[in-house]
Amino acid sequence: MEPRKSHIMERGDIILMILGIIVCLSGRVVESRSGGYRPLNNKNSVEVDYTTINSCRKHSAALTDFGGVGDGKTSNTKAFKAAIDHLSQFASDGGALLLVPPGKWLTGSFNLTSHFTLFLHKDAVILASQDESEWPQVEVLPSYGRGRDAPDGRFSSLIFGTNLTDVVITGNNGTIDGQGQSWWDKFRQEKLNSTRPYLIEIMYSDHILISNLTLINSPSWFVHPIYSSTIVIQGLTILAPIDSPNTDGIDPDSCSNTRIEDSFIVSGDDCIAVKSGWDQYGIKFGMPTKQLSIRRVTCISPDSATIALGSEMSGGIEDVRAEDITAINTQSGIRIKTAVGRGGYVKGIYARRLVLKTMKYVFWMTGSYGSHPDPGFDPKALPLIDNINYKDVEADNVTYSARLEGIEGDTFKGICISNATISLTEKPKELQWNCTNVEGATSDVTPKACDLLPEKKDLECPFPEDKLPIDDLKLTSCSNVIQF
Repeated sequence: MEPRKSHIMERGDIILMILGIIVCLSGRVVESRSGGYRPLNNKNSVEVDYTTINSCRKHSAALTDFGGVGDGKTSNTKAFKAAIDHLSQFASDGGALLLVPPGKWLTGSFNLTSHFTLFLHKDAVILASQDESEWPQVEVLPSYGRGRDAPDGRFSSLIFGTNLTDVVITGNNGTIDGQGQSWWDKFRQEKLNSTRPYLIEIMYSDHILISNLTLINSPSWFVHPIYSSTIVIQGLTILAPIDSPNTDGIDPDSCSNTRIEDSFIVSGDDCIAVKSGWDQYGIKFGMPTKQLSIRRVTCISPDSATIALGSEMSGGIEDVRAEDITAINTQSGIRIKTAVGRGGYVKGIYARRLVLKTMKYVFWMTGSYGSHPDPGFDPKALPLIDNINYKDVEADNVTYSARLEGIEGDTFKGICISNATISLTEKPKELQWNCTNVEGATSDVTPKACDLLPEKKDLECPFPEDKLPIDDLKLTSCSNVIQF
């Protein structure tokens, strides 16, 4: 008799599956994207089609106009900075677009400007420099109190911006490669005194569009909007090795009015991680993440969550709506991560139409995710977890249906699960629903839930019918002719 196969895929099987999915999806995804270009009679001119949140750009230029060299070896940090500095003068005169032409453009960190579009040609690759001198230090985030990797500070992200309005980072599926391997090695070897850079970070800004790009191998998190509002993130392909440390895909952090959609993420950590500050620093800063829409996202992450709420959630997380979510060979679906000392809240969470294939957990809530920035956290600061709703869930090849662990004396309340069908792996755990310190109800759930979530006939968990403000935001289609 042949031995039974484990439900956890071998690394080679995962890689082949990922490649197959990318090949199958790439044509459909790229064809559906609005960013594009059309060569003109002059072989060095293109007509670039793109979208913006606000108005089209009146001015445009190419990176080669500022000395850029796309050979993959020459540093273009000065060229990016010179180009953006020059184009910033047009912020009040219709804004500007910078084209990154075909080629491999090695660069360190650079800052964006307002009323500005960074557009990557489909054959353009921005390569992150591996020279630490090209990554300036920036202050630690006030809602975190320290760097996440190390207390002494943090490196600026590859593409960075602060106090901006009307910023677009887009392309016709051009690539940004963080070349993260050296950073991952240093992190594992504890050779870093500062937190690794993210690939894209926008702070204290509004009207942000990040779309139609392939992002690979970030040193740490990929896309990190923080302290910002009116954000659209769409049409991204995000790829990192499944064992790469902390390579979260998209991390909206103390942000409001955000839409994440139509993206494919393979990650070594959470595909989407919703955050709002860490322990006493997040409580003091007090800026929640709210009015967040996540839809039509596919995730592969064998060791982490499809969507994580926390663990840094001390400023609060509320009104999150996730729908039409697919996860394949991922550790868990939507996971709440918190702990004593976090304070804050996670409330008003709504999810529907989840399709989950080969999962360790379908439902997971953790009240003991106890990493802290320093010993100064308040042990009396307990998180509020309430009004958590899941409906229309199909899960196949599952080890555990649920692991729901509240905090003693701080029960997680208002948990609602309806119309959830869970098919188990060949070797499921005997205890399918492991529940402590939780309250709620279920309806039409298979396997039957724990006694703390009793069956309530004809219960249908809610999903808001009203629209978020970001749902009504219309993008503007634009076209510029650019020579390079």
